[in-house]
Amino acid sequence: MGPCARRAVSSQAPIADPDRPDLFYHLVSFPHPVNSSSSASAYALSFLPAPPPSSRSATVIGWLPAIAEGTSRDIEAGLDDFVENPNFRSLLQGAIRQGLREGVDEVWMNGALQLRHGWMHIHGAVHAHRFRILTGPSNTRETDSRNIPPLGRIGDPDDIIGSVLVEDSKILPDTYQAMPSYRLCTSDGPIQLTEGLARKLRIVLEDVASRETS
Repeated sequence: MGPCARRAVSSQAPIADPDRPDLFYHLVSFPHPVNSSSSASAYALSFLPAPPPSSRSATVIGWLPAIAEGTSRDIEAGLDDFVENPNFRSLLQGAIRQGLREGVDEVWMNGALQLRHGWMHIHGAVHAHRFRILTGPSNTRETDSRNIPPLGRIGDPDDIIGSVLVEDSKILPDTYQAMPSYRLCTSDGPIQLTEGLARKLRIVLEDVASRETS
C-alpha cells in the first residue's frame, strides 16, 4: 500500500496503523450522530486490536466514515471527518486519574519530584500523524504527547487533558480535573499518552470491552 492509504475496504480484519502501532482501525456500521436510523461503513479507531463489542462501544476513540458524505470514491481520511466518542473520553479521564493515584508512570512521578511546585506538562515523543489506514500548591497539567510545549510553557488547550494539584513534589490525584477543551484528535494526530498512562488506559479498555461483551 502507498503512504496515503485509502479507506474503502471489504475486509473485516483489524488494520494496524503503519505509523502508530498502538492504533487499530475496525470496519463497523457508522453510528450516525444525528439520524439514528441511518448507517454507513466507518472505521472505528481503537487502542485494542480486537474488534469492539459494538460500533458504539465506549472503547472506540472515534469514527472515520469509510467514504465521505456526498462522494462515491475512496479518499484520504482527514481531521474534519473524525467524530469523537464521548463515552471514550470519560474512560480516558478515569484511567488517567487512576494511573496518577497508582503511580503507574515514572515520567510524571519523576517530573513532580524535579518540579516540586508548578505546572508540569505530561507528554511523550513528538509524533506528527495523519490518518494512515486502509481507508504554594500548584497544578500539574496533563498534556497529550502529540504536541510538546516549550520548556516552562503551558501547552495548547486542545492538547491539555486535565489538571492535578502538586504539593511538595507529590501529585494529589484526587484533585484531578478534566480539561473541557481537550480534543481527542487534532491536526497533530490522535491522542497519544506516555507509556505508563497508555498501558493503564489499555487495561481499562480491555476490562470495559470484556464487560460489554458479556
